[in-house]
Amino acid sequence: MQYGTFLKKLRLIRGYSQEEMAEQMLMPRTTISKVENNKMELKLSDAIRWGQITNAPEALAAMLCGVDIASLTKLLTMLVGGMIRWI
Repeated sequence: MQYGTFLKKLRLIRGYSQEEMAEQMLMPRTTISKVENNKMELKLSDAIRWGQITNAPEALAAMLCGVDIASLTKLLTMLVGGMIRWI
């Protein structure tokens, strides 16, 4: 999985639309789309901000440190699904 897909999952888990994420990131929605479709890379400072906005800085740090993104995404999906069932 490429990192744009991972960033999109973080955004969706937080419940933000691309428009809402763009507002939070102070960038155009088209930039969010390009990043999520792996057509553009974020600067490190923007990637850190993405992690802060989505309340997932640890997940983003793991990705940046080379942790297997597919495994991490699967874990996040299972955690969110479990939390939804618990609520």
